[in-house]
Amino acid sequence: MLIPIIARHIEAATGTPLRAPRQRSAGGGCINSAMVLEDDARRYFVKTNHASLVAMFAAEAAGLDEIRNTGTVRAPAPVCWGSNDDSAYLVLEYIELGSGGAAASHRLGEQLAAMHRATRASFGWGRENTIGSTPQINTPSDDWIEFWRERRLGTQLELAANNGYRGRLHQQGERLLGKFARLFAGYRPLPSLLHGDLWSGNYAADAEGNPVIYDPAPYYGDREADLAMTELFGGFGRAFYNAYQQAWPLDDGYRTRKTLYNLYHILNHLNLFGGGYLGQAESMIDRLLAEIG
Repeated sequence: MLIPIIARHIEAATGTPLRAPRQRSAGGGCINSAMVLEDDARRYFVKTNHASLVAMFAAEAAGLDEIRNTGTVRAPAPVCWGSNDDSAYLVLEYIELGSGGAAASHRLGEQLAAMHRATRASFGWGRENTIGSTPQINTPSDDWIEFWRERRLGTQLELAANNGYRGRLHQQGERLLGKFARLFAGYRPLPSLLHGDLWSGNYAADAEGNPVIYDPAPYYGDREADLAMTELFGGFGRAFYNAYQQAWPLDDGYRTRKTLYNLYHILNHLNLFGGGYLGQAESMIDRLLAEIG
């Protein structure tokens, strides 16, 4: 059984046994199952999935540590991860979450800008991870345009073609791959640490009103890619955007490039969840091609 295995691993990782652990289900999104595992003294948040996906959980734990090491935005601490014959698991610090309101949104804007100031010499990351359950290639590159063409848009368009989405999407997507460098005239992004999947469902506030971000797909890239994702599914509110702009103003070209960055996520949703995203992806490509001329 999985629960005794996880309990023993928690004890090995923390030095403290989890006595007569109880479990209850928790929201885990559309990729993983999730539960809270607790006894009378301590509590943990646990994600589970198929045993073959243990590397995905190892990469997520490394990503959380990468964010936590910046000392900026709070992220749950990984406790341990592993697998048995049937299931993989990731055990995280349990954080009681709430909305936090405008004050937390303002803090998040400031703290995210600070996190984005954590930079490296090249784009990418030292290990591969996933966006949802899709492999995300992070092989480092000194050239951001090449990185985005080859390891982000190109990969998703190829996967879409393999999933049967050829025709107009593929043709217009190939045109965009050959032209989108024009959107970067006069703009040279830094390799900033990104959350990588920063939509409203991956942000909350703790009991003290401190922002908390989780479920990352991190790498080092253009900070605009994180900001764009915050606008894709509902937005984070005026307090967040005002605070970020005050801390580190965005380039004027962001208004166009955010469509390029969000196209990656819409293509990923197309590949994960099906044709309901096809029209949106085609419309975004058309808009970008019209902007480029």
